[in-house]
Amino acid sequence: MYDTILVPTDGSDPANRAAKHALALAEQYDAQVDALYCVETHRYGEPALSSAEIVLNDLEERGQALLDDLADRGDNYGIEVSTCLCHGRPWEEIRARADDVDADLIVIGYQGQSHSRGGKIGSVAERVVRAADRPVLTA
Repeated sequence: MYDTILVPTDGSDPANRAAKHALALAEQYDAQVDALYCVETHRYGEPALSSAEIVLNDLEERGQALLDDLADRGDNYGIEVSTCLCHGRPWEEIRARADDVDADLIVIGYQGQSHSRGGKIGSVAERVVRAADRPVLTA
């Protein structure tokens, strides 16, 4: 049923639940997981030797650490996890990555790091669900 499962992450609790679901589904269906972390450059602009560059470098390092951790978790279950760190608007990059890897399913946290709206879906998850041309599972 699933060959490739895309799981975007930002390190939030919902994103971690989504990663757990993605890994469980990958194990069940013998699928590959593609993990994505997007640095939101529209918030800071592209760096040019400024304080924004320091912030973006920190975000890249954090993102790579999250991706490496997810790949390690996949290794523990014998699941192949490929990773991608990108810059852009998360909902656009998630859709583009889903197309690039021909994902059969997107598993995404219902809200991310920047939301504290109890029980409500976050803007990134909502945009992905509304615009996706493939199944989306929110966790």
